[in-house]
Amino acid sequence: MSLLLIAKNRDLEPLKESLLAVDPNLDVEIWPRVENKERVTFAVSWNHPEKVLQNYPNLKVVSSLGAGVDHLLKDSSIDEKVALTRVVVPSLKDQMAEYVLNAVQNYRFNTARYVDQKREGFWSAHDAVPKSECVVGVMGLGEMGQAVASSLIVNRYSVVGWSRTKKDVNTFESFAADELDEFLDRTNILVCLLPLTEETDGILDLELFKKLKKPAYLINVARGQHLIEEDLIYALDTGVLEGATLDVFEEEPLPANHLFWNRPKIMITPHVASITDPKEAASLIVENYKRSLSGMDLLFEVDRTKGY
Repeated sequence: MSLLLIAKNRDLEPLKESLLAVDPNLDVEIWPRVENKERVTFAVSWNHPEKVLQNYPNLKVVSSLGAGVDHLLKDSSIDEKVALTRVVVPSLKDQMAEYVLNAVQNYRFNTARYVDQKREGFWSAHDAVPKSECVVGVMGLGEMGQAVASSLIVNRYSVVGWSRTKKDVNTFESFAADELDEFLDRTNILVCLLPLTEETDGILDLELFKKLKKPAYLINVARGQHLIEEDLIYALDTGVLEGATLDVFEEEPLPANHLFWNRPKIMITPHVASITDPKEAASLIVENYKRSLSGMDLLFEVDRTKGY
């Protein structure tokens, strides 16, 4: 039996080395150099080429290399009998929590404006947004979302959360799917950490932005497909939103001629909010690989009906 690593435009040698450090007896192959496709029973994927996984007749499990699994769910060529899993490790949650906290602080203290002023040699002070006037609304309260909420609360921010079902938490108020308007009415810094599903595709639109408490700011660290890009531009131009921090985009890399590049109110980072550490992920991947061989329950298995 062999374990396959597959991703476009990504160096997977460090992950292979980390897997072999956990178990030197593993047979690990990196696409597209696969000696025997029949031996592959477990694949680790990140944005794999469409339909390529159907070439492995004995495939039993496909693991995402990160917490997101939309790239797996949208591939209709993956047989429904093939189990899907994801990688959720402490460093991913820590990185995401730190990124979002930094984005919130940058907004409050006008960091982007000061960077522009330094470039222009222009001296001008701007009032910071008082912490007391900031309520951070976290959309999506899975592993990542709860880590982000906890970090913000430790740093004395007011937090509310919204998810498919209301969460039983004591440190912040949780809203269920049918309470979206109440959640938005309380929120002026909106953080999107939702899984990408049919229900959440395009959820960040103008009508939603209008329901936020003012002044309003957007942080999207989930998927680019959550955002209606034209609506964001309009919301910024009309003052519905004060600005946005975006780490994910509908097309990545973001094209050089994209409108977002020339918008000073949009902070752009290249999908770096949370990056899988090969050494940390290796232990979880090996554990799930061995569980799959033994017919045991898998860790962080995806519910296809929910989309996460």
